[in-house]
Amino acid sequence: MFWEAIYLSCTIAVISDIHSNTPALEAVLREIDRSGADWIVNLGDSLFGPVDPTGTARLLRQRGNLVNIMGNCDEILLEKDCESPTYRHVKPLLDADTEAWIAGHLAVWRHEDLLFCHGTPDHNRRYLLEEVTEDGVFYKKTETLQAELHTIEERGIFCGHSHVFHTVTLPDGKFLVNPGSVGLPAYEDDLPFPHVMESGTPYASFCMVRKKEGTGWSVEHKLIPYDWNAAAEIAERSGRPDYAVAIRTGRAR
Repeated sequence: MFWEAIYLSCTIAVISDIHSNTPALEAVLREIDRSGADWIVNLGDSLFGPVDPTGTARLLRQRGNLVNIMGNCDEILLEKDCESPTYRHVKPLLDADTEAWIAGHLAVWRHEDLLFCHGTPDHNRRYLLEEVTEDGVFYKKTETLQAELHTIEERGIFCGHSHVFHTVTLPDGKFLVNPGSVGLPAYEDDLPFPHVMESGTPYASFCMVRKKEGTGWSVEHKLIPYDWNAAAEIAERSGRPDYAVAIRTGRAR
């Protein structure tokens, strides 16, 4: 009866890009518990940050109905060494059990006609919805998305990586969803060109996906208030004013 109920009526909470922000994650999990979810799917990049990596791991690992996807920053934490200052802060905090837990994250997860990934279905370091150029960041054109996803059979594709909540529908019936970032609503990157990603709000972002018998999937983006000043202060004490600015403002600068 359980699996029949999941098939006929299903609610999935989709979270992503926590980046060690336990205060934000706690607020999101409270909202998920209030709303009710059969599954929680975490699209990755969970512990890579200066706020509370071990607390974030503890919260995620105690959830029995949670699926973890491997993000690019999760992969970095499995490396033996890295010059990243965030890596050097987080790596010493991870015990063998936590590293084994990270190593067990999935590349993708499929449920009915939905696919969940971190970046794109075949690469966790690439943006699905955005294109980064020398002139800035732009949303991809419809024809580009259809060409890139023409081999994907699933109707709904959920991605993270850019930290910006967004939903796109395509003429072929596919819908593409980025739930945004739980814990780091903006950042700067140098590859493939220097760019910033900004949600423009400090709220913790995630989405709820619901299906009822005889209807399609509905997607609800949620922005959750929490004490972002407290989280930013922890980042500052950890020597990361860049994280603090992003957490407080939703802007990279």
